[in-house]
Amino acid sequence: MKVRVFQHVPFEDIGSIRGWVNDRGGDLEYTRFYANDPIPALDGIDLLIAMGGPMSVNDEQEFPWLVEEKQALREAIARGIPVLGICLGSQLVASALGARVYRNPAKEIGWFPIQRVASATPSFSFPEEMTVFHWHGETFDLPPGATHLAKSEGCTHQAFQVGQRVIGLQFHLEMTGDALQGMVAHGRSDLTPGPYVQTESELWSAPESLYSSGHALMIDVLAYMSGVTSGR
Repeated sequence: MKVRVFQHVPFEDIGSIRGWVNDRGGDLEYTRFYANDPIPALDGIDLLIAMGGPMSVNDEQEFPWLVEEKQALREAIARGIPVLGICLGSQLVASALGARVYRNPAKEIGWFPIQRVASATPSFSFPEEMTVFHWHGETFDLPPGATHLAKSEGCTHQAFQVGQRVIGLQFHLEMTGDALQGMVAHGRSDLTPGPYVQTESELWSAPESLYSSGHALMIDVLAYMSGVTSGR
């Protein structure tokens, strides 16, 4: 298994997904946009993961590599390569497929529940409700042909699916303690009071069970995209 990671900042890595890749003897390869890495050919890639970051998908003048990344995502999707977008990555997938990305009515930072959105089409099925980690200020319209998978009180479009091999998640199932430390260190200024913004102490007070339940659901998502299971 060959996994390509599109990484936008050094402090937002794949977290618990690394264990899933290692357990399968997979090879991890990175395109680090913050280090001006070029995008290689997509040949032989079994999974493409677009990670998070503090920039907006609309910041193409400041970060011109966003244009190339969206093109690469479109190409990967057209070629049938499984694509997982996480937070900024989900917004990039949505934008690459023609959807609008814009500021959400409220920032959502912290441990908040998401709810499953029922669908008549075959798709990954989230638990009816589950608390997950969020850190985003923007949201997206659903791309054409996408299936809406999850929502929250603070953000309507939390997850979507296109076909079986493309899934976008606004939230971070892969979150670990080390990853949270990096995000807080670099994004502490985002922790301004709001209805869906927790304090730093609240972020750290989450029990280990919230991390582990997210990791388990992440494995389910990856297995579904790999064709191992039909979801929950």
